[in-house]
Amino acid sequence: MPTMVMSNAGPGGAKKFEGRITIYVVICGIIAATGGLMFGYDIGISGGVTSMDDFLEEFFPAVFERKHKAKEDNYCKFDNQNLQLFTSSLYLAALVASFVASKICTKHGRKLTMQAASIFFLVGVILNAAAVNIAMLIIGRILLGVGVGFANQAVPLFLSEIAPVHVRGALNILFQLDVTIGIFVANIVNYLVSNIHPWGWRLALGLAGVPAMMLCLGSMVIAETPTSLIEREMLMEGLAMLKKIRGTDNVDAEYEEILHACEMARQVKQPFKNLMKRSSRPQLVIAIVMQVFQQFTGINAIMFYAPVLFQTIGFKNDASLLSAVITGIVNVLSTVVSVVLVDKVGRRFLLLEACGQMLITQVAIGGILLVNLKATNELGHGVAVWVVVLVCLFVSSFAWSWGPLGWLIPSETFPLATRTAGYAFAVSSNMLFTFVIAQAFLSMMCHLRAGIFFFFGAWIVVMGLFVIFLLPETKNVPIDEMTEKVWKQHWFWKRFMDEEEDKKHSV
Repeated sequence: MPTMVMSNAGPGGAKKFEGRITIYVVICGIIAATGGLMFGYDIGISGGVTSMDDFLEEFFPAVFERKHKAKEDNYCKFDNQNLQLFTSSLYLAALVASFVASKICTKHGRKLTMQAASIFFLVGVILNAAAVNIAMLIIGRILLGVGVGFANQAVPLFLSEIAPVHVRGALNILFQLDVTIGIFVANIVNYLVSNIHPWGWRLALGLAGVPAMMLCLGSMVIAETPTSLIEREMLMEGLAMLKKIRGTDNVDAEYEEILHACEMARQVKQPFKNLMKRSSRPQLVIAIVMQVFQQFTGINAIMFYAPVLFQTIGFKNDASLLSAVITGIVNVLSTVVSVVLVDKVGRRFLLLEACGQMLITQVAIGGILLVNLKATNELGHGVAVWVVVLVCLFVSSFAWSWGPLGWLIPSETFPLATRTAGYAFAVSSNMLFTFVIAQAFLSMMCHLRAGIFFFFGAWIVVMGLFVIFLLPETKNVPIDEMTEKVWKQHWFWKRFMDEEEDKKHSV
């Protein structure tokens, strides 16, 4: 029996969007979300590989030698700019690629953009797995970054546009769920191949091709979104696809709304320029700030370098990789919590609860390391276990909040006229600050020592205040009605919605 999704259309009265969660939508969502598997596997595998002796000895001999000096400073043994560049170069490439992907998304559709993402990623995987020098490693990482930039641009938009409004949050979070599954699988692979000498690291990097191949083959099967088809003036195909994904022929109201949004979007000849208008400022600011805050929780510092971090606090190689597997399990299970709750309790509740939990755990970890971990000693077993428990509590709170919602909220707040351009800013901001954290974390840990956790804790306080005062709730609001129902109703952002002022300030 189809469900009736109520939508307040503003001055024109109420609309009813009829539809249900069809098997076809679920299948399309699962296939598209494998783009998250690529991203997550890379996050997990890069940190594990950089802790493997065979990899370090071949490409970073100075780090290998320093790692095995008994008296080397605990906080500085992995401080090496080239080693950090191996991880972070991907995100710089993804930053640039996201803007290219934005135009491809608009002109050629979300589906083709996902296909391109998988191909770039596969070529990067081959170069990394076969690398014989640092140049091959970095070029491979750059191509992986192009793939990640394309996938992170197209997949969340695809998921938001095919989802019925009442489950948009849950379906969109499939992307982040696959990111966490990718990290978890990578941690298991790291653990299993760490004792395969001397080529275990090649196997770990090469297996990144599996999720890329899944996306490549899957994207040939899935449908294009109705919005993208109508946006490119394939009206009959768009209407037919809308009926198919909603499981009903009664889609006139939703079709008319998408058609109207597309007509408005076509009037915007320069969407990136249009983003500079006052009326686009709320969505643009929130999209960028959510990405900045997501990285300054400190999560990627922990997930990139979890094995390295656990070695730093006294775990041996196998134990550190196993600890990373444990955090990966927590990450996956906690993301499932977000899938279940996001459309029930709302975005703001999950974000604020997580701020409190993340702040407590960051301060506690910093305090334990400040008191117990000096330059050359190791943590006692009991204390080290407590650090792992606190890391798991931190990861769990991030995984049901800032992780998935950092991607969900920007994907659902922009009007169609600036959607791909605005989301490109979101993706590029995420990649820029992921690059900054990846490139700086090991050096920051060397210089700030335990203080790095207090640094991230301070940012979490700022994040909580932002949510309280400036982030509106978007739960159950149709994606093309955000302006009327969200931005024009918000105590602060509504001042940017005045059309006459918008004309004065347009660039």
